[in-house]
Parts: sequence; structure tokens; C-alpha cells
Amino acid sequence: MRLALIAAVAANGVIGREGGMPWHLPQDFRYFKNQTMGWPMVMGRRTWASLPGLLPGRPHVVLSSQPLDLPPGAYLAADWGQARRLASALAVKTDAAMAGRTPTVFVIGGAQLYALALPEASDLYLTEIAAQVQGDTVFPTWDRSAFVEMSRHPQHGPLQAGGAPVRFDFVHYQRRADGAARRCTRPACVP
Repeated sequence: MRLALIAAVAANGVIGREGGMPWHLPQDFRYFKNQTMGWPMVMGRRTWASLPGLLPGRPHVVLSSQPLDLPPGAYLAADWGQARRLASALAVKTDAAMAGRTPTVFVIGGAQLYALALPEASDLYLTEIAAQVQGDTVFPTWDRSAFVEMSRHPQHGPLQAGGAPVRFDFVHYQRRADGAARRCTRPACVP
């Protein structure tokens, strides 16, 4: 079972502003969809509230101490342990797992949930935005030496419609198991 965090993170660590994302990157939305499709996603109550509704093709596990009225395909968990167990059980029943892929649970936010899950994370899928962005929510500090960069795919695009293009990279980090992991040297990994 893999536990993966997925987030778009500005150079100053910002991931959110006023309950939403401080940018609009269609390429990042596609990346998010491609990575998470078929796998359970765990999110906090505010992240759930920020979504346009149930995202198709992925079970949703919402972590909240408050009762919520959730649609079919979304599950309520009262704490991180319950959310992790529920999402793990859902992951092994997915079509992707049945096709032989390693079952994966994606944590999609917010900041408090990222901080809870980070010590257990096997993978980080980050959209690293090469810009300082104003915001009120940041990704937790993490030990980069505990992870190895597996892939990097450079992109360019405006953070907002009509804005100047900014570089951002889709980066996959994997936790080092025994210190023997090697850094990716493929051309797509080198910035």
C-alpha cells in the first residue's frame, strides 16, 4: 500500500488562500486527475467544501469531527487513523489494484491533513510553482533528504488567465527505503 500526498506548492510554500487555490492551472488539474484517477482520496472538511462536487472515478474519504451530509461515493472519517484504514480498504478493491497496480491512497489536503499524513507518506506528487504567491495556507515543512526525486516534468503557464507565464514542474518524490534509492537522471527529471 502506498500513501501519497498530492499538492500544488508555490516557491514560498503557499498552497491556499481564503479556502481556495491562489492560482488556476489547467495543466495541474489534468495532472491531479491523471494521478488520482481510480484511487481513494482523503481530504479535510474544508478541502471537501472547496470541491465543485464529487470528483468522478475516485472514492472520497472526508476527515471531519463534525457530521456531514455526503453523497454516495464519499465516506466520513472522524480521525486520521479511521480515514487511513477506510481509504486503504477501498484502495485494494479498486479496478487499478485488481489490474495488478500497487494500491495507493492519495491525501489531497488541507494543510493539517498533509501534516498528519506526511510522516507516513511513501510518495509526494508536487506541482512546484516557481513563484512567490500570497496565501494563508502552506504545505508542511518536509525533509527532502528523506525522499528521492523520481521524475520531473517542466511546464509553463500563467497562474491566472491573462497573466505572464510561470514555470512549474510536476515532480514525483519517493521516500527512501534504505538509503539506496537513486536520483532520477533521465532528461525529463533534470530541470
